[in-house]
Amino acid sequence: MATMPTKRDYYEVLGVNRDASERDIARAYRQMAIKYHPDSNPGDEEATELFKEAAEAYEVLGDAEKRARYDQYGHAGVQGPGAGGGFGDVEDIFDAFGDMFGGGIFGDIFGGRGRRRQRQHRGADIKCEVSLTLAEAARGVNRKVQFERSEPCGKCRGSGSRPGSTGETCRRCNGHGQVVQSAGILRVQTTCPTCHGSGQVITDPCDQCRGAGQVARKVELDVAIPAGVDDGMRVRLTGEGERSRDGGPPGDCYCFIRVLPHPLFKREGTHLYVEVPIAYTQAALGAEIEIPTLDGTDTLKIPPGTQAGEVFRMPRRGIPDPRNGLPGDLLVQTYVEVPKRLQPREEQLLRELAELENRHVAPKRKSFLDKLRDYLKPTEKDGAEEE
Repeated sequence: MATMPTKRDYYEVLGVNRDASERDIARAYRQMAIKYHPDSNPGDEEATELFKEAAEAYEVLGDAEKRARYDQYGHAGVQGPGAGGGFGDVEDIFDAFGDMFGGGIFGDIFGGRGRRRQRQHRGADIKCEVSLTLAEAARGVNRKVQFERSEPCGKCRGSGSRPGSTGETCRRCNGHGQVVQSAGILRVQTTCPTCHGSGQVITDPCDQCRGAGQVARKVELDVAIPAGVDDGMRVRLTGEGERSRDGGPPGDCYCFIRVLPHPLFKREGTHLYVEVPIAYTQAALGAEIEIPTLDGTDTLKIPPGTQAGEVFRMPRRGIPDPRNGLPGDLLVQTYVEVPKRLQPREEQLLRELAELENRHVAPKRKSFLDKLRDYLKPTEKDGAEEE
């Protein structure tokens, strides 16, 4: 049976430390991209593969979110659609990183490769927020979310020009949408700042969108929030972001999760913590007490001699892991609750218990009392001085 090749560590691919800064990572990628560029290594398949490998590493490590997932979960954390996982061909790399460092790092260095087709820009990402109770976050829930995004103007159909009028060719780029700029010994290609890559300049703007070609509209979507999400996590709604202005793919909408505080439980990962008071008689004699959980109440057996602050674990009563669905535990911390007021009979019994304790003193307490008596007892020298 054939085995899948093992991917190298992305930090090893770029030759940087795991604590490298974004600038160091970008610099390392630039050096490797120039070294293994196909135009510098014609017919060298190994160099092409190294070129792709470096681009895949930079795609992940150059993105703060993907880098965090990679640091925590390795390659498994950056697999799947949109998570970073390699490029189909070299042209995809040119499209993804062609304008790096304020201009195409390949640009005219290698005969203009990477400029053979006009790059389509992906639409911008947008975000929204949804608030959940702890129980909703634990079980998962469907929620409607509302947000605004730009849609093509219905009057000008996204052109930005008044219906019936046409723009004129951009004079700065001569309609190419790209301009070449010099940066020292390098010549780099960038998007034209005048026409923003369209090659056309609007001379008679649409009165509805004012030449923008897009108008803001409210959108309402049903979002399936998986069980186990935590505060600050986000759910990606693929393709629900801003539309591209030049025919590229739309952006995504990220739904940020806010989990409201719970009056009883505190959460740490998949585990829940709860503090439960017990009476001193229950602590001394043992008892079965009711414990609150997210699914109702449960029973916990407290053994005799339980000390204040002891923690008892109730397996599988916590929050499910959103990755594999396995629930955490409920950790119950007990504290002894001392009554502020006593009934006469209670006070009588406690006084009898105190007298009993004085006749049968525990070794540790006896040691303390002996030290206290020795400290308070007059010494022989003090007695002699008094005589």
